Amino acid sequence: MLYEYRKYTAAPGKLPAVHERFEKSVLGLFDRHGMQVVGFWTPVVGATISELHYILKWDSAEQMQSSWGAFVSDPEWARVAVESERDGVLVASVDTQLWASTSYSPAP
Repeated sequence: MLYEYRKYTAAPGKLPAVHERFEKSVLGLFDRHGMQVVGFWTPVVGATISELHYILKWDSAEQMQSSWGAFVSDPEWARVAVESERDGVLVASVDTQLWASTSYSPAP
C-alpha cells in the first residue's frame, strides 16, 4: 500500500477556484480512473492558508502510474484545465511525496 501526499500552493487569490475545480470536476475524474481519495485538508492556522493538501491511496506504484497516466491524457481533464485557467493559472506549485506505512502504523 502506498499513500501519495500532494500539496498544492494556489496562485494568489486562486484557492477558491482550486477548490471549485476539485469539487466539480477533478473528483469525478479521479473516480473514473480508480484514484482512491483518503481526504483533503486546508490549513486553518499559520501563514500557509493558500494551500490544499490531499492524500491518495494506491495498491501499488504501477496502479498509481497507470491511473495518473489515464487522468492526464483524459480529454475531459484537458477541457477542465483550460476552462478553469482562462483567467490565469490556479496552482503556483505542487509538492508530491509517496509514503509507505511503518510496521507500527495503524494504517495499512
